[in-house]
Amino acid sequence: MAFAAGKTYEAPKDEKVKKKIAEWQDLKFGLFMHWGTYSIWGIVESWSLCPEDRSFTQRTGPYADSYYGYKNAYENLQTQFNPTLFNPEKWALAAKNAGMKYMVFTTKHHDGFCMFDTKYTDYKVTSAKTPFSSNPRSNITKEVFDSFRKQDFMLGAYFSKPDWHSEDFWWSYFPVKDRGVNYDITKYPDRWKRFNDYTYNQVEELMTGYGKLDVLWFDGQPKMEMSSIVEMARKDQPGIIVVNRYGKPEYINYLTPEQTIPEKYIPYPWETCMTMGRAWSYNRQEKFKPTRKLIQMLVDIVAKNGNLLLNIGPGPDGEWHKEAYERLEEIGKWIKVNGESIYGTKPVLPYRQDKWAFTGKDKAQYVSYLPDEDERDLSAKMTIPMSSINKNAKISLLGSDKLLKWTKSDNQILVDVPKETITRLSGQPVWVFKII
Repeated sequence: MAFAAGKTYEAPKDEKVKKKIAEWQDLKFGLFMHWGTYSIWGIVESWSLCPEDRSFTQRTGPYADSYYGYKNAYENLQTQFNPTLFNPEKWALAAKNAGMKYMVFTTKHHDGFCMFDTKYTDYKVTSAKTPFSSNPRSNITKEVFDSFRKQDFMLGAYFSKPDWHSEDFWWSYFPVKDRGVNYDITKYPDRWKRFNDYTYNQVEELMTGYGKLDVLWFDGQPKMEMSSIVEMARKDQPGIIVVNRYGKPEYINYLTPEQTIPEKYIPYPWETCMTMGRAWSYNRQEKFKPTRKLIQMLVDIVAKNGNLLLNIGPGPDGEWHKEAYERLEEIGKWIKVNGESIYGTKPVLPYRQDKWAFTGKDKAQYVSYLPDEDERDLSAKMTIPMSSINKNAKISLLGSDKLLKWTKSDNQILVDVPKETITRLSGQPVWVFKII
């Protein structure tokens, strides 16, 4: 798979960063949350402000005909944002029970609205213009981080480098043509420096005022000079992982394929960021992926050396869709039985083969079977594509304490599964054979 437009992965030299990446890789499963004023309209986050003609930038609603009228109405959503049902402890507990181990939150998306108490703009959740500012929990980013930290999550701050609200990024002197900065930064270096300073200062606020953080997840705008920002971040947060998605490889500590899963094993750290439904942000008519598919994605990704960052978009009232809680609860039931095949494991050759996924940890090997949608039960004789096995190996199925009889045949292992075990484990999204 191509890495960052053809660039190669550059492993960090900082030993603290290396250690943090190894810890992060062992966690495997995280929660992503996209939240902002855009949830009021239930639209694609920020992108309707971008004057590119793309499927995800289309404007809808009563203001759609006029770009500037639409932008004004969008930015005026600040005066309506009042998520009174906001309860991050509920989110953190639901995520923990699902087996999630880390969390990344959108502190600021491309629209520039800050979900934290910055002193560098009034376009923020704690501004007097925002109704929720009177709430004692108005500094949403702090409340989210504190709640998930109490549940022992590794924490990540998503931060958009583009800021479409800033006059130093989208200068109103010129028309806006696309997602990028709309003036020549070589002709107006002072304005560009102001924007870089603004970005630096806001990141510094996050690095110094929100407790221990583990991941700094940058999105967009490759033109910015990042060395001073990363140096500052690692001074305040030693060992913090930096994911500068569209920048130089030295500041991309892991790869982040979006809404897609690589076809093959990748030998460096990576994470698929994937929506639980169809959209990153809240959508009233959201259609959620089946639990079976979500669990199979996790197993597939882990066998290819990756992590899964699964996104949920909170609504304007501060709550998730009930289906999001239901999916997490169902994932948690599977994880409680089969989690040992996920956490702290490493991919094992052949990684993925047909419906099989291979991982290992310590002296155990885990061979996961990902059934088709119409497969409700294991077969009485399962054929595992493995060319070698210790003659004294013991094979069992996670969720059952029975040892299974097996024989070796050419490059396969034939495993007998008793009828009572088949019945007991019927309907699973993934079955895991443990070999020790």
